[in-house]
Parts: sequence; C-alpha cells; structure tokens
Amino acid sequence: MTPKELVQKGYDCFASGDMETFAGIFHEDCTVTINGMHKFSGTYNGINEFMDLLAMIPSHYDNFSLTVKNMISEGDQVATQLDASADGLEARFGHFHKIEGGKIKEFWAYDDSQKMAHAMKAV
Repeated sequence: MTPKELVQKGYDCFASGDMETFAGIFHEDCTVTINGMHKFSGTYNGINEFMDLLAMIPSHYDNFSLTVKNMISEGDQVATQLDASADGLEARFGHFHKIEGGKIKEFWAYDDSQKMAHAMKAV
C-alpha cells in the first residue's frame, strides 16, 4: 500500500467508525501533534493516547465529520486538506503524515483551532 493509500484508509476507517483498523495503521509509538490552544491541543505519545483523544470528539462535537478535499504525497510524507463539519463547526483542516515501515509514525493536525474552540464553547 502506498503512503497516500494508507492515509486515505485512515480517513475511511475514521468515517466508518472502524477505530480498530484505524489504530492498526499507526505505529504503537507514534507521535501526534494537535495545534492550537484548546482542550485537544498538545502532543500525544503512542497510539493509546491518540485513541483516548479521539474518543472524546463525540462529547464535544455533535455530528463531526471530515471530508478529504486534496491529498499530496511525496515519498513517505502525505499532506491532506480537509473540510471539517459538526454542529456549529465548518472549517478547513490541514493534516500531515510521515510514514515509516508501512505505518503512520508522525501525524500533525493543523486544524482551525479557533473555530474548534468556539464550537466546543471554549471561548
């Protein structure tokens, strides 16, 4: 599977709720960095910390979804532009993945943190 196909598989699993398969495409010791200054911002070490974070999304964003708009892959790196929506949230997100050994080793979410914070009523 190419890096681009791997990342697309992750978005497909997230959309369908197949979180077991989703977790399986990440390295156990992956690093996930979420930008901003809201409740979810920070660096998460390991797939378990990241999955704990993802489990909190439904309690903060009703009807959350991501739609891939554009994906660019070069070597072991994949950049994705997405539309994010939820009740009270319409935003553009940017994600960056580094692939190592056929799994996602590093993930950066450059999401619209101001809109995210507003939607979760943090501001």
